[in-house]
Amino acid sequence: MSDTSRADSPAALPVDPPAAVPPPSPAPKPPPGCPAHALGPGGVVRLYGPGVAEDSTAVYDRLRADHGAVAPVLLEGDIPAWLVLGYQEILHITRNPRRFSRDGRNWREWQEGRVQPHDPIAPVLLWGPDCTHQDGAQHQRLRSAVNESLERCDRRGLRRDVTYHGHRLIDAFCGTGQAELLSRYAQQLPMLVLARLLGLPEEEGPRMVTASRQLLMGTEKAVVADQRIQRTLGGLVARKRAEPGHDLASWLLAHDSGLTDEEVAHHLRLVMIAANESTTSLIANTLRMVLTHPRFHGSVRGGQMTLPSAVEQVLWDEPPFAVCPGGFAAYDMELAGHTIRRGDALLLGLAAANADPTIRPQPGALMHGNRSHLSFTYGPHECPGQDIGRAITGTGIEVLLGRLPDLRLTVEPDELRWATSTWSRHLEALPVEFTPTEQVNPERPPTPGAALSRSARAADAADAAETADAAEGPDEAHGAGRATGAKRAGDVAGPVAGPGGAGRRRRHGAGPRWRRRLARVTRRARER
Repeated sequence: MSDTSRADSPAALPVDPPAAVPPPSPAPKPPPGCPAHALGPGGVVRLYGPGVAEDSTAVYDRLRADHGAVAPVLLEGDIPAWLVLGYQEILHITRNPRRFSRDGRNWREWQEGRVQPHDPIAPVLLWGPDCTHQDGAQHQRLRSAVNESLERCDRRGLRRDVTYHGHRLIDAFCGTGQAELLSRYAQQLPMLVLARLLGLPEEEGPRMVTASRQLLMGTEKAVVADQRIQRTLGGLVARKRAEPGHDLASWLLAHDSGLTDEEVAHHLRLVMIAANESTTSLIANTLRMVLTHPRFHGSVRGGQMTLPSAVEQVLWDEPPFAVCPGGFAAYDMELAGHTIRRGDALLLGLAAANADPTIRPQPGALMHGNRSHLSFTYGPHECPGQDIGRAITGTGIEVLLGRLPDLRLTVEPDELRWATSTWSRHLEALPVEFTPTEQVNPERPPTPGAALSRSARAADAADAAETADAAEGPDEAHGAGRATGAKRAGDVAGPVAGPGGAGRRRRHGAGPRWRRRLARVTRRARER
């Protein structure tokens, strides 16, 4: 065979090196809004991350369709829990504190070591020395201190503070003709007012705004933010222990429930975080509703709908907290067709319950001031400061609309962006424009020598008269054996001694507890 023939033969043809095998292409990412974003191990829905952030309402609707009024979910770290979506089921849980403990030490995931103190969900669910994480008599002791201390807040003085700080914030941008209302108004106003109520210096307000938002977003910054808050409030309690003032910190320290410094600091943290976050969201969402929905825009500004009614509508449609802790099962039980094991965590889906088809068949229906929503939960752990939040919201919006009557959005309503976590859903920005106006330079309201309300002064007068009441005999305003004056004086409730007194009990004598309650009712009636 010739060289040519060999060269032309197939064996002599040059051979290309084998082509490299391309690496497998990554699996396609689910498109935005796809349910796959929200699924964790076992196909259980994650209550955090991109899935719930895309559209939390769609997630709740899908859970309701798949599981009913109670659904299994996963928290940060894929920790299992139950989300309660039904209105009646939430009422059942909140009305039965013995079946659903609020003490995080009863959480099985904590007991078995799957949740650690540094985990993002720890600051919200783990035990702490405040009334939201207590049961029984301890809860009643702490809750009474919070309730009675908040009652001492002068609502008129509070509204004066809101008006003053509202005008100051508006003065900072009123001449420009445009502003981003979330960061420049809604996020600043509540904390400026709450700082004074708590006893904090005014300059601490902006720092606490940032820290409380980081805590509730549930990111890796949550624990650090919580530590910063606790340090600040711990220092406040130490100062108020030495130099009391007319503020919530001092009132809690002086309360006859005998709260420790740690308990006072934790309750200040509770009030600050819950009140600031809920009021910020309520202001922003009410403004969004007024600016974007024609039926509310004309009704509120034209006087056909009152601002309080608009606020209640927002509480139905966009509660400040979409989800909140509901407790831990005290024993194995059945709930809405599901087996709940002892120590399981239950979360209250407040936003989902407000939209429960069994009580609200038409989504977004006007509720005309109806207050039966669950935005502040219900039962023994219902929010004690909800009226303060309403007062800050209503007054703050009145001031803003009064100063800038032609306020309008600079973007289309569907271009507004939202940030969502396990616990809440809130606007990221609220850009507006308006006709520039002049500053008003408001006069600072009086310092809280006037912060004691008349009901508080009546309570103090009642306390001063308590010794005399106790000396006269047991007070039976609430039945034998519950005489406050007698217990504090060391007396024993029983028949009145003396001539003609054998076997005869004293008639109701308007003891100090009764007078304090009467003062509160009278004050509320005046404020209405």
